[in-house]
Parts: sequence; C-alpha cells; structure tokens
Amino acid sequence: MDCLFCKIIAGEIPSKKVFENDKVYAFEDISPMAKDHYLFVSKTHTKNVNETPTELISDIYFGIKEFTQDKNLESSGFRVVTNVNQHGGQTIFHTHFHVLGGEQLKGFGS
Repeated sequence: MDCLFCKIIAGEIPSKKVFENDKVYAFEDISPMAKDHYLFVSKTHTKNVNETPTELISDIYFGIKEFTQDKNLESSGFRVVTNVNQHGGQTIFHTHFHVLGGEQLKGFGS
C-alpha cells in the first residue's frame, strides 16, 4: 500500500509518537497549525470518516479522550477536526483526526 499513514504506523517512516493502543496511533503533526497539534490515526486503513465503522470512530475518540486527559489539554481546551475529501481539505486519504490546542484557537465561534 502506498499510504503515508500506513507507512508511519508500520514504522517505515519516522514520527514523534504521542499515543498508541491496539487500534489507534497518534503523533505530532509535522506542519503544526497550533502550539499542540497531533494526528490520531486509525490503524485500520479507511479513506475517511464516512467510510470508517462507527466502532472504530469510537475507538479513536476514546484514544483522544485518554490522551487529552493525561496531557491536561482539556483544562484550557482543544479542538478535534477531521477533513473529508478534496474540498474538505483532506490531503492524506486515511482516516485521521487533528487534535489542536495549547493556545487560544482562532475561528469557529461557539
């Protein structure tokens, strides 16, 4: 498979891992858009969130919950974003979620 995230999960491409369990791998984004910017990636390859089984989406969110609580990101707040297809801004077609925080984020009011 020629998927960047699959290669990262397999250890073929280095990453700065921040979290891992049996279904989810998370690492620092190489082009951060916030002080704290992590990618939570499904270990099972699916194209985007709409092609991902509900159970796996739950697994990813539980990983995000565990990580953000352990790192105390929830005290000041964070944002979770996923992009779907080209017009949605998706550039790597492997299901993943961006977790952004560590500073006051701009855009998207309440």
